[in-house]
Amino acid sequence: MRYGLLVFDEPKRDTSRKIIHIDMDAFYASVAMRENPELRNKPVIIARHPRETGGRGVVATANYEARKFGIHSAMSAQKAFELCPHGRFVSPDFNLYRETSQKMHEIFKRYTDKIQPLSLDEAYLDVTENKLSQKSATILAERIRKDIKNELRITCSAGVSYNKFLAKLASDYNKPDGITVLPPDQSHNFLMNLPIEKYHGVGEKTVDRMHDMGIFRGQDLYDKNELELAGQFGKMGHSLYRKVRGIDDSEVKNDREPKSVGKESTFSDNLKTENEVIQALRVLAGKVMTNLKRKQKHGKIVVLKIRYEDFETVTRRRSFPDYIKNENELFQIALSIWEEENTSEGIRLLGITVTGLESAVFETIPLPLWKDNYSERTIQTDDD
Repeated sequence: MRYGLLVFDEPKRDTSRKIIHIDMDAFYASVAMRENPELRNKPVIIARHPRETGGRGVVATANYEARKFGIHSAMSAQKAFELCPHGRFVSPDFNLYRETSQKMHEIFKRYTDKIQPLSLDEAYLDVTENKLSQKSATILAERIRKDIKNELRITCSAGVSYNKFLAKLASDYNKPDGITVLPPDQSHNFLMNLPIEKYHGVGEKTVDRMHDMGIFRGQDLYDKNELELAGQFGKMGHSLYRKVRGIDDSEVKNDREPKSVGKESTFSDNLKTENEVIQALRVLAGKVMTNLKRKQKHGKIVVLKIRYEDFETVTRRRSFPDYIKNENELFQIALSIWEEENTSEGIRLLGITVTGLESAVFETIPLPLWKDNYSERTIQTDDD
């Protein structure tokens, strides 16, 4: 203790592991182009055409040609049509995506059993010890990318580093169909040059606060002490202090239980009108997002549960390449799933669950190395 301040020892990096992050390139759109080669070199939007849905629905993803027009996941399909009226709309085929993802994981298992899936289209692999006794994680990553390209006829990008945080950042740098390696002796400069708004968890309001503190990039963050960051930003401050030093000790967990956050409501009077369903979904989306924020989690998979008045229960799942960012986005996704049911039956129960969760301390980012009141009629409400 000095001058009444607690002095912390500088945290140490563990650089002994070899981690690969594999991220498929515009996965759903790539699968669609593989199945229909006529779509290649055209803007492909994975969503039902708004002309078929009366303007409803959201974009699951879009290929890189479509992204040039400003189209992105969770955008309304109507907005995507306005931005790119000549785009090719393709309805999602989640059975095909799951089948392709399973084959992808069979390729991974040739190299290591330490695999942590994040969603259908991305995963961490710990290849510190691997089935080929190959010392170079870079060689392994290139072999995996080659296998995926040759056997599945789609491409992926890979990041290679000594921890999960850096590997995931690296996989996003050289997209599509690229590989980026961040060895220990290069990670520091990489992080020092990263704009602070590119660090996950640093939202617009936090960016403003950090700018007020003189924090504009990684180097500025690095120069702040842990007590100051924790005092200003709580747990996120502790985490940022470590991340900017290239420290992430989280393991690749291949045996973890699936994690989810959900809310469901059973209604004493069945919902009969579209407006009642919309309002109920909005309330549920708000509760789920509140719980996600409290748990500091986010996910890419949304599950809608519907129980009709005859007690028939259905669940519909939709996966996205990007994390669900806010309450309105979650609501719009749930609403689009319900609209596909196209039913006039009364609804006894509704539930929304977000699964495939990860810590909301950092997220995948593009790297520029060198941007009417509703009273709920509920008799039972449970967390999933």
